[in-house]
Amino acid sequence: MSTHAKDVVRRYLDALLAGDLAAIRESFAPDAVWTIHGELPIAGPWRGREAIVDDFLAAVGGRLYKPGTTEFEFPTLIGEGDTVALEWRVRATTAQGGKYDNRYCGFFVVRDGRIAEVREYLDTAYAQKMLFPDM
Repeated sequence: MSTHAKDVVRRYLDALLAGDLAAIRESFAPDAVWTIHGELPIAGPWRGREAIVDDFLAAVGGRLYKPGTTEFEFPTLIGEGDTVALEWRVRATTAQGGKYDNRYCGFFVVRDGRIAEVREYLDTAYAQKMLFPDM
């Protein structure tokens, strides 16, 4: 089962890197929940595929970073049953022109071939300073 869950997350990552919005959308269950822990303006649960893709992911990619500057690394992907642990790194130029370099960890829960839940953790103090300097 873990191979299957890892394959689902890998397909999502491939779609993310390719900018394939249809495949990104199809990666998530209709009732998926993506939770970012911490006190950032983007923190909290994002409920439903549309909120995750159209609101959360679009906002992060379109408003927080300058277009065309985002680079991802995915050094660790570990699956156990229906849960996949993913470590990733994001480098980008922020909307304010700063150099952003942060590391993340997330737990992806896969059900029926789609991502049903994501629990994301990151250095929120650094993200606040770099992405939300007026907060």
